[in-house]
Order: sequence, then structure tokens, then C-alpha cells
Amino acid sequence: MPFAGIEDRNALENEMPYDQRDLPATLYGLLSRTAGKHPNSKAVSYQILSGPADKAETLTWSQLKDKTTQAANLFRSLGVGEKDVVAYVLPNCSEAIFSFLGGAVAGIVNPINPLLEPEQIASILRETNATVVVTLMPFPKTDVAQKVAEAVRHAPNVNTVLEVDLNRYLTPPKSWIVPLIRPKLEGKEKIAHATYKNFGKELAKQSTSLDFADSTGDRVACYFHTGGTTGMPKVAQHKYSGMIYNGWLGHTLLFTEEDNIMCPLPLFHVFACHVILMPAISSGAHVVFPTPQGYRGEGVFDNFWKLIERWKITFIITVPTAISAMMQRPIDADVSTVKTAFSGSAPLPVELFNRFEKATGMSIIEGYGLTEATCLVSCNPVNGTKKIGSTGILFPYTDVKIVKGSADGPVESAEDEIGEICVSNPGVYAGNTYTEAAKNADLYYFDTYLRTGDLGRIDEDGYLWITGRAKDLIIRGGHNIDPAEIEEALLGHEAVAFAGAIGQPDAHAGELPCAFVELVNGASVTPEELLDFCKLHVHERAAIPKHMTILDELPKTAVGKVFKPDLRRSAITRVYNQALTKADLAARVENVIDDKKRGLVAQVATNGISEDQIGKVLGGFTRPWEPMPNP
Repeated sequence: MPFAGIEDRNALENEMPYDQRDLPATLYGLLSRTAGKHPNSKAVSYQILSGPADKAETLTWSQLKDKTTQAANLFRSLGVGEKDVVAYVLPNCSEAIFSFLGGAVAGIVNPINPLLEPEQIASILRETNATVVVTLMPFPKTDVAQKVAEAVRHAPNVNTVLEVDLNRYLTPPKSWIVPLIRPKLEGKEKIAHATYKNFGKELAKQSTSLDFADSTGDRVACYFHTGGTTGMPKVAQHKYSGMIYNGWLGHTLLFTEEDNIMCPLPLFHVFACHVILMPAISSGAHVVFPTPQGYRGEGVFDNFWKLIERWKITFIITVPTAISAMMQRPIDADVSTVKTAFSGSAPLPVELFNRFEKATGMSIIEGYGLTEATCLVSCNPVNGTKKIGSTGILFPYTDVKIVKGSADGPVESAEDEIGEICVSNPGVYAGNTYTEAAKNADLYYFDTYLRTGDLGRIDEDGYLWITGRAKDLIIRGGHNIDPAEIEEALLGHEAVAFAGAIGQPDAHAGELPCAFVELVNGASVTPEELLDFCKLHVHERAAIPKHMTILDELPKTAVGKVFKPDLRRSAITRVYNQALTKADLAARVENVIDDKKRGLVAQVATNGISEDQIGKVLGGFTRPWEPMPNP
């Protein structure tokens, strides 16, 4: 149906309570219904190389149901019951889809980011108590197999490793060469507690009819980790009901069986699994996954417009960093089939929004979701008013309260007043968001509203705006970085007394980590030496600071905590002024204010430079700016 504004949203809610809608109770029930309606329609396509004429594998809905059934039967044959866990550590490929769906049908599926280090993967495997792991067979130019082998060595609960061979996607002569240069997995035979098997061969042995009774109702079906950058990650629990709610939203508001969706996002993330794959399963739409690394894959951006033409794409799922990269390439193909591009994970700069829509003729809708809520919360109306920089209006059956602290405890904020965003919808597993019970303490408002840790406001038209993060995460290109990891590493240096890490503005990634330190009395060290120290002691590459500032004294609160708003003001001033200098403009940031509605805003002394010229430079950043007010 059209989704033009709050009236359409409310009309859907008023039709009936959500629990009275005709929806299957289980994932397998939903997949079976769609495969029955559209058995010969395209379901998913995957190509390992990015060229518009490169080999691709396409499965119909009937075939995808068969593969999902075989995967579920395989996992059950390996002892996986409804409360047991199947993990997969895979780049994008058809087998990742089979593992996700089959794992959630047989038991609980746990997608894991293959870019994590072995110790982080191992900690997730131990936290979820996964018994089966699906991962890559050793393959050129990737160390996923080696990292997982090391992780399994430290996860004694894992008893079976199923290997996926990507060579089947290649054509000669490349497919002939891979077996000759395939790296060896040293020490695999020494992992006494785990048996290695070939996933493809084991899958082929299974029946295409479910060998066991499907679940009788709602239950936990997915574990998604929300971190992995420090110690023990948080693991969020997702139930069938939350997955199916996301599917219903996409089907009702965005997709039909006629749509072709481009999804270059990773299949270990809720964005690809719940925001795209679930609505496709609900609607019968077709999803295309280009290359193992998605947007990071070789040649994907260079070939992006031609891939759209090849697959007659109608809907793109993207993030601000990808949109920025697309704008560096000429539009060299027919992209007229695309109706909508959905952008999430981080705020989209106004200048980039306007440039993309003008260049492509596509409509961008920004949205908001989070792993803990099984994802979707709000988006700008597809057919209605889009407020650039906002995350739009709440989805049907989703309720948000903006909560602030007061002398009497938490209270709801007034219209347009900033507070913590608290969400209630069918995707929120109230009381049991995380696997570890202690991490659910104080996580809810009124026992049902999930505290997101994001700061925001709802304006007079009902649009939700994100203004900051109570939890202080750094979001680099949609990837969450805990500043504590950077700070703890720096505090390990003998010259550092205090450290504060924040995200500095970046026109490409949204934010990049930077750090500020105060030295021990009498100590001497250079910023360059501290950056080199971080390269050795900050374990995740994405978290290594890009800039280091040494201050005589860090700003602190009355109780001695580092006061990060002042650090953010300093970083905004430095980065914006560097960008203005690079553009040879005499304008300068003179002040950064904390605006009630917009958060931190850079005030610029224009010095005779036009606002249009300044906007072309600073409009690429997510933090707003304005001319200095007249004295």
C-alpha cells in the first residue's frame, strides 16, 4: 500500500491488532507459504565476481525452500535441537543464506562477522555455546578459514565444522587454478573436539522434505552479536515474531514479488538478514548479492550501475559511505528501473543526499533500526514528505518514547525535546534482549520499552531525529566501535594519565576514531608515537585512532570523568577548518554550540565566503553548521 505519512501508518494499525494479522508463526511456515505462491520466481542471486556479465547463481523460491530444508535437516542430523546453536562465519554466498535460514529452522542461528579476530570469534562461540560452525574452506586471498580454526581451538563446545568451497562459483581457468594454490589449513587435525566436513557434500545427502516437525510457535531463532571489539560481546536474541514483523513491514510498505533488490551488505548483519531477506521471503521479491565482500568487493563500485542494469534493480539498500563512493563513479548504465534507495546505519549528510538524488533521479529514504530491536523502527515515507537528516516516522505497531532524567526519575520528554529513544514493537524481546541476564538489567522503560542508548527527539510532525548517543559509541561507516578499547590501550602507555576517544567527523565514513590524552607529570611522548602504540595495542583495525591530540589537561566532570562533549567540539572545529583550508576558503569555525534540537552545531565565521561555497565543503559531514550570528 502507499506509505505517504502518519495517516497511512495509523490506518494500518487501525485495521486490526498486529497479533490478529494472518501471519505464519514460524520462519519455515513463512518460507513455505511464499514458495507455494511463487515457486518459479527468482528468490536470490549471487555472483562471486562483480562484472555485469560474470557467472551468477540464481535460485527460485522453490529451490531456496529445498536448500533451506536440506540445511535444517543437516543441522538436526548433527544434534542441533531448537535450543542449540549453529554459527556461521562466512562472506556473502548462497551457503550463508542456507545457513541463516536452515539454522533458524533447526535451532538458533548465530551469524558472526568474518572480519573479527580469532579471539573475538572464539568468545562469541563460547558465549552462544555453538556446537556447529559453517565457514570457508581455505581459499586464496582470505584468511577466514585460518581464523575460524584458531577460534574453534578455543571453543570446546564446537563439535563439527562444515566447510564451504567458493571454487564452485568460478569458471575456468580460475576454477582450475584455485586447487593448485589453495592454502593449507595447518593444524586442523589437532582440533580433537571438532570434526571437519564438506558442507556442499553433506547438504546434498539430505532430503528436501523436513525430517522433523517444525516448531509449533514463537521461539528464539537467532543470536546476533552487537560488538566483538572488546572482551565478551553482547549477544542479542531474536524470535520468529520479530523476524516476521520485519518481513511484514517490508512486504506491506516496500516490496512485491515484482521487485529486484540489490543488497551488497553482509549476511552477518541484521540489515541484510532482517531488513532485506525477511521482507523478500514475505513478499516473494528477488534479492541480488554481489561478491563475497558486498560493497567492499573488488570492482563493485566500478560496476555498480551496470549491475543495476543487468538485474533490473528496483530497490537499493545502502549506507552513507557507499553512497559517497557511488558518487565518485559516472553513471554509465540504464538505472531507470530503480525506484528507491534505502540508507541506514548512520546519518546521511544533506549535501550527499541532494547530490545523489540529483545525479541518479532515485529517491532516498533514510531509516533507523538496531540489532537489539530485531532492527526496524522508523523510516521516511516512501511516497510522502522526507525530512533530510531525520529517520522519518515510526513503523506501524512501533511505539517510541523519548525519556530524560529528572529529580523524580525518568520522565517523558516534551515534543522536540531531546532524551533517550526507547522502543516498543513486536521485535523487542522485553526482558530478554541479551543472552546474558545481567546485561538486561535497567535496559527497559516501563518494563516494555527498550532503552536504545541513542539520543533523539520527535518533532511536531511525528518525525524521529537522532541527535547523539548516550552509550558513546563511535560509528565508523555503520560499524560500532567501543571507545573503551582505545582508551584502555592508551592507558597502558607509561606516559598517559588520562585518555578520551571519540568519533571525529568524516565525510566518507561518518565518523573516524580519534583520541585525546593527558600525560603523566614530567612525561614526554609525541602524538606519532602514541598512534604507533595504538597500532600495536588496539586489536581491531577499524578502531585504531586516525588522529591524536595531547592536551595539558583533559576536560573533566565534577567526579573526574573525561567530559567528551568538549572533545567533540574540538574535533569538529579541527576537522571542519582543515576541510575549509583544503578548499582554499577563508571561512573558519569559531564556535560549536549544543543546540536543543540539532545537537552539536558548528558556527562558522564566513569572512566574505558565500554560504553555498561553505555548504559544498561542510555539507558532506553529518554534524550541521550555521553562519556565526551577528554580534
